[in-house]
Amino acid sequence: MRVLVSRQDNIGDVLLAGPAVRAVAERADEVVLLCGPRGRAAAGMLPGVDSVIEWCAPWIDPDEVPVERSEIDAVTRRLQGFDRALILTSFHQSPLPLALLLRLAGTPWIGGISEDYPGSLLDLRHRPGEDMPEPLRMLALAEDAGFPAPADTRLRVREPLPGTDHLTGGRGYVVVHPGTSVPARAWPPERCAEAVRLLDAAGHRVVVTGHGDEKELTAFAAGEYGLDLGGRTSLPELASVLEGACAVVAGNTGPAHLAAAVGTPVVSLFAPTVPAARWAPFGVPMALLGDQGAPCKDSRARECPVDGHPCLSSVSADEVAAAVEIVASVEEVPAR
Repeated sequence: MRVLVSRQDNIGDVLLAGPAVRAVAERADEVVLLCGPRGRAAAGMLPGVDSVIEWCAPWIDPDEVPVERSEIDAVTRRLQGFDRALILTSFHQSPLPLALLLRLAGTPWIGGISEDYPGSLLDLRHRPGEDMPEPLRMLALAEDAGFPAPADTRLRVREPLPGTDHLTGGRGYVVVHPGTSVPARAWPPERCAEAVRLLDAAGHRVVVTGHGDEKELTAFAAGEYGLDLGGRTSLPELASVLEGACAVVAGNTGPAHLAAAVGTPVVSLFAPTVPAARWAPFGVPMALLGDQGAPCKDSRARECPVDGHPCLSSVSADEVAAAVEIVASVEEVPAR
């Protein structure tokens, strides 16, 4: 049985699909993951994935992607030869455009989560309960399709991870990750820098991580108190750095989910533009900070719609430092 599993958005979204992918892999002969360019780096890190097809879907990517017949024809040809397909989506996305392409490619059985009537595009129209954590929401679709949940439903990445002691100086530090893929989810940079200083004063070694485009931000946050690794790690190396930490401080962004995938506690600076019940770090000790009742609640805004960014600017560096001490002392969360 050759199965296509699709999750076409960001790194964090792909990581959250991990439990569903592992469920499919238990019974399938081959699992191919269809992802977008924003999630490609995480796709190869998921246990159970045999190969990856990368394609930027115009109905998923937040940037304007031209719709060209030649491109649609080309990807439809690449989608031929699957016995089954599971389309994993967020609550605000539709599986139906991809289901149409899969039908044109000859896929005989397709399952997806759809609020809209799917007509003949879906063989399984799954409708989960509200406010389920995103990994369990996707896993419920896989179970409904006949792929029982794995015994351990936490997030996972392929091992072994590359060694990074030469970058960090050894395990046992606190990671502060100040960047986010969406500006509305970012904690103010000056607060990040203050938290680094307070954590250093409390006796922690502090490692600041970030993408290559965030070097100015990571340098500012690290200052003279933290080790700046901005732009110095691949995604597997970042996973290794996070795995060696006693706690990670991050917003609602991919590295928070990567930290959960390597079992590291997270202090989550969570803007309520999307529900924390669905998108907070899953399966690890976690402290949720940020005003979850702020006016931006459920707006899905990419730029903060409220002057002063009150949902996260109201969180002090002292609160974050205190939360680090709490989550770092919590025992492992049982698998759900």
